[in-house]
Amino acid sequence: MKKIALVLIGVFLTVSAYAAGDLHLFDISNKDGALTTQTLQKAFEKNGFKIALNNDMTKPFEKQFEKSDFKIFTLMTVYQPELANKLIKVEAKSGVFVPMGVGIYQANGENTLHVSLLTSEAQAKIIGIQNNDILKKIETLALKSVREALPNAKEYLSEDSLKENRNLLSMFEYTLSGNDAEKAKGDIKMNLEGNFAPHGFIMPSTMDFDADVFDGNDNANPFSFYETYSICKLPVIYTVAKSRPEAAAFAPCTLVVYKKKSEDKIILGFPAVYNWLSSAKVEDQEAKATLLKAQEDFESILKEITE
Repeated sequence: MKKIALVLIGVFLTVSAYAAGDLHLFDISNKDGALTTQTLQKAFEKNGFKIALNNDMTKPFEKQFEKSDFKIFTLMTVYQPELANKLIKVEAKSGVFVPMGVGIYQANGENTLHVSLLTSEAQAKIIGIQNNDILKKIETLALKSVREALPNAKEYLSEDSLKENRNLLSMFEYTLSGNDAEKAKGDIKMNLEGNFAPHGFIMPSTMDFDADVFDGNDNANPFSFYETYSICKLPVIYTVAKSRPEAAAFAPCTLVVYKKKSEDKIILGFPAVYNWLSSAKVEDQEAKATLLKAQEDFESILKEITE
């Protein structure tokens, strides 16, 4: 494949410019364990969301690290097909939040269940756009879902984010020559799958927007193809969760791979770990080192498979 160039489309924004925190947080008593991730899944589905992923991480934690600090630690990703369709037509990079993460967790010995998800303002900041009506509608429906599932929960915003001037999105592009888009897409997918495992990444789910988001008869669809890949690195989630479990709203990371019909290039991109550091206020040194290593590894994979 032709060499792909790293495109620094990141957002050079200072997080301190935003007064409110980046995460919606919910706390509710769950001493008897009656509230489960299924409680939340049903509420999201009732409000028109599809569930892309609903992974209980306690068993993987126990298997790899021989213990889990949590009785509940679930990574759920959700998307609203009609709104997702509209959103990526407004800004293609916004697919990094299709699906979007919902963290659900309760520590061992704790009687409180917690839920975390990103605000629409934080999503817009990461994508690099002004907050818009579509992001706000998705946020409104997501909050409605959590409130219906947990009607007595305490709801609040996270603390102000840490300052961050590095690129909030890591974007790459591959320039096509001729009509080799489908072959290039296949090569990229094969190489992604082949390179993730040696670096400790797993791919718990994928989405093909032709099947999951777009209307097959939509002549306004501007994409030749659009896919997202959910990517996890277990040591990252486990280590960060020790001090900042609310960062589960960022996991798994979503990698977008798409081509617009009007362009002779394939775009790849994912939200950088700097968002975890900033929005979730990750200050623990071990957690920071683990996140930064994951960023380095992820970028090295994309560089390696596209050169």
